[in-house]
Amino acid sequence: MDIIELSMHLIDEDTDQPRYQFDEDALQELMKSIDELGLLSPIKVRTVPGGRYKIIYGNRRYKASQMLGRPTIPCIVSNVTDETEIYLEQIAENLTREGFSPIEEAEAFHKLLNDPKFSSSTKFLSSRLGKPESYIKNKCELLKFGGAVKKLIVSGTEIRKDKLTEDQLLPLKDLPLEHRDPLALIMARDEMPVSDVKKIAKLFKDKTISSGTKDKLLYKSGHELLETWSVYEQNRAEPVQARRSQSGQER
Repeated sequence: MDIIELSMHLIDEDTDQPRYQFDEDALQELMKSIDELGLLSPIKVRTVPGGRYKIIYGNRRYKASQMLGRPTIPCIVSNVTDETEIYLEQIAENLTREGFSPIEEAEAFHKLLNDPKFSSSTKFLSSRLGKPESYIKNKCELLKFGGAVKKLIVSGTEIRKDKLTEDQLLPLKDLPLEHRDPLALIMARDEMPVSDVKKIAKLFKDKTISSGTKDKLLYKSGHELLETWSVYEQNRAEPVQARRSQSGQER
């Protein structure tokens, strides 16, 4: 695998790549590292018409080098032209890097599954990316939520105020939109653990509770919703216990 130095002005960023969110603080840290130690890992580019190159992966390293005013950058040059192969390689590379958000992943998977240019299947993506089909499907479920919720989604499992993990959101994914997004925002605000989110989701999935009642519940805090779930479960259990008691007496 040959690595060559290419002039920065001959390289274009790929605006259609899966990753488009770049943390400014992380970019500044990368600049500092490159300035002190040099670029430790080359970027990968492909040839395009006109004697130019387009980045396959390494946009952050390119941006940082550009901001430092570096005239050249070490590159691996690929002649690949298949759009699906390029996009898959971009996803695979980003999956190994920090900062690739769950929503960026979800949008990338959705694009491969639904864009006629790719027309991939979940099974194909699973085999190529080494991820279970359930992983890909669950990521795509995140796209059911609205923009306000998507902005709060973060990687990992740590529960943080005004942030949402994938595990927190998945129990809510099948609720109607009018309940799904408001509940997600409550879960973020009140830092509700996944076990509590599942209980609250169960409350809102119960078809014996009217939609109007559920609308009113959205004015409660997460902890108040949990108390409502507890009372509801207790009330449901009482008739069952009464029937069992009566049955025992009849015997």
